[in-house]
Amino acid sequence: MKTTLATLTLCLVVLMATGFPFDRKGGSAAGGGSKEKRVQYAAWDDVNVIAHGLLQLGQGLKEHVDKTKVQMRDVSTKLKVFNRTMTDLAKESQKLRVEGEALKGRARELEDREGQLLNVTAELREKAEEMQLERRAMSDRMSRLEERVDSLLQGGGVLPDLEAGAKNSSDARHIQVMLENQNRRIDDLLERIRLQQEKLDKQNVRIRTLQSQVVESRNGDASVEQSDSPIETASDCHELFLRGETTSGVYTIQPVNAEPFKVFCEMTADGGWTVIQRRQDGSLDFDQLWEAYVKGFGSLTGESWLGLEKIHSIAKDGGYILNIQLSDWNGDVASVKLPFSLGGGESKYSLQVRKDGPFSPLERSLGADVLHGLPFSTRDQDNDQKNDTNCAKHLSGGWWFSSCGHSNLNGRYFQSPPPKHRHQRKQGIFWKSWRGRYYPLKNTVMLIAPVSVQSKS
Repeated sequence: MKTTLATLTLCLVVLMATGFPFDRKGGSAAGGGSKEKRVQYAAWDDVNVIAHGLLQLGQGLKEHVDKTKVQMRDVSTKLKVFNRTMTDLAKESQKLRVEGEALKGRARELEDREGQLLNVTAELREKAEEMQLERRAMSDRMSRLEERVDSLLQGGGVLPDLEAGAKNSSDARHIQVMLENQNRRIDDLLERIRLQQEKLDKQNVRIRTLQSQVVESRNGDASVEQSDSPIETASDCHELFLRGETTSGVYTIQPVNAEPFKVFCEMTADGGWTVIQRRQDGSLDFDQLWEAYVKGFGSLTGESWLGLEKIHSIAKDGGYILNIQLSDWNGDVASVKLPFSLGGGESKYSLQVRKDGPFSPLERSLGADVLHGLPFSTRDQDNDQKNDTNCAKHLSGGWWFSSCGHSNLNGRYFQSPPPKHRHQRKQGIFWKSWRGRYYPLKNTVMLIAPVSVQSKS
């Protein structure tokens, strides 16, 4: 390119020199005499100016061509990166499809096993009913024999036939032994039915969990996940709200001095709330170990526990509101809002409520110990205030326990109607000062937001 421009410039200079020669004299004969004539041509300086301009033009064209080459290389590099990204996305999509198919296969297997368990349970119930019928028949026969013995004893005070009396007494003892054996068999069958029912409940929980995972892998995060800020990641959901996000869904946040992670943001008219716990259908088993409660588990769009470490990273410095929303099986709702802070792992993630004045009746289910900091407990980390009992193991589920009877929103989820026995109902989701100690709640949601959100509402 440089040689071509130079050659072009030289040709232009030669042409100009030819068209505008130097001053010269010429003679010619006309009318029988010589006459001197002077011709005017362009100056050499003008030619130099034109040549210099052409050189500058050539240099500008060369720079433009070089810049264009650089831009073309950048575009080519970006296209290669884009192609690699699309290939990675295609592989990830294929992997998700394979995992989805595997999950659906496991769900079908669990459904088959559930059907088998239902058949076994039905057979056991039929046997138990037959045993109960036999038990009632034996009881009626025993009653008739007792009446015969009483009538014989009352007839003159002496039995007319000692052999008959002895025979009746022997029959009575024999029937009594049979009834005891039948009672033991019935108790064994009832215990087997109870164990089968517990297995069936666990299978149902696993099936619902797999089904929710299949639905989530099928739909993908694209249906609910919103785009992150192109400038920097927000520290919580309320900051996203202040930036103009008004749609509830899954976002990525990054609290101060923490790694980014995804949360579900509940956007209201007054601000953005970060969901830290949700119970709604019993699809997730909350009887988890300490490590699971620290890291979090579940699906952000369904039943979930965000994780103690993530909650601590948001609310470690205080200035946040804990919003607990409760719902019973009649459609009634209640809520508790308290300022709080959450300690780190060194304090066993102690929950401390910063409240001036006494608790309201609805707020008392957190217990007075929460004013000084109440550590979190799981069945493998007993940090509650009750010395002789592990409340998390006794009640099923991790929670900030002072004693075992105030509240537990991470207990077992019972469908309506709840179990008849109180020792089973006490393991459910309860808030003592609202619906009582033995009332399993239907829905609970725990959210956090800065104190400024509450001041607006």
